[in-house]
Amino acid sequence: MKRALCALLILAAGQLGAADFDYRLAPVELARDVYGFIGKTEDFTTSNGGNIVNTAFIVAPQGVIVIDSGPSLRYGQQMRRAIAGVSAKPVVLVINTHHHPDHFLGNQAYADVPIAALAETRNGIAADGNAFAENLYRMSGDWMKGTEVHVPNKLLTAGPLEVAGRRLRIVALDGHTGADLVLVDEASGVLFAGDLVFNGRAPTTPHADVAHWLAALDQLEALTRAPGFTALLPGHGAPSADAAPIRQTRAWLTWLNASLRDGAKAGLDMNDVLARPLPPEFANMPVAASEYRRSVGHLFPALELDALGARH
Repeated sequence: MKRALCALLILAAGQLGAADFDYRLAPVELARDVYGFIGKTEDFTTSNGGNIVNTAFIVAPQGVIVIDSGPSLRYGQQMRRAIAGVSAKPVVLVINTHHHPDHFLGNQAYADVPIAALAETRNGIAADGNAFAENLYRMSGDWMKGTEVHVPNKLLTAGPLEVAGRRLRIVALDGHTGADLVLVDEASGVLFAGDLVFNGRAPTTPHADVAHWLAALDQLEALTRAPGFTALLPGHGAPSADAAPIRQTRAWLTWLNASLRDGAKAGLDMNDVLARPLPPEFANMPVAASEYRRSVGHLFPALELDALGARH
């Protein structure tokens, strides 16, 4: 009886956590005047409300710069309140690193300030944003209530950028998506890598070009060797003081690409490839099994076609 009662209380507590729709965002200091909100290393669920992403903000001399706005209107609103708890300065710019929904669906909470992105990211949000939002509604449920797509209204290009008295540098790469913005904060030495880098979580690949992604990781690792580098914030997973998350992401992609190519060349079908075990180094990584299955679906058909063409 006592066990049953305890189980019911635990279940009720979990349901309450989802029902109050509180992301419980707590800023983590990455460097002086630089903060991140660190998400869970999970898939989207109705319990976490899509809080699986890292977002961030920089307190500049004349205002606050936000990097990614999260997966929903609620997240963006709660993020903005959490920022106000750190600084009374106004938010002056939001930057979207790429067009995946957990990074831009909080834009609506910042509709009164400029929202910036690379041109291809802006176009991707405009074209696919509503479909992404609908998919997140299915996976995250009522956490998404009221969320609508808000397309960036300011375009960014590679190079130096001064915002509110803070010198930033935009690095335009691709590989995880067709346009992946990396931000370097010159004052603190913090590198915001977006979803080009995952730490302690298997990478997602729905729009990936693995060869381009691996090339982007080489450029990112070079940035961590530059004078003044202090910290790396990946798109998912814990921040790091070194390039270890870059190397982990590279190891996963290198193995994944080689395994799928070898399977295609050997004439395996998709079910055969799906049945392959994960290597020991990745077997216990969060969401590795599910992301492997997704990646087979995303990447294997094209590799199969390449292999068939090579045989004829």
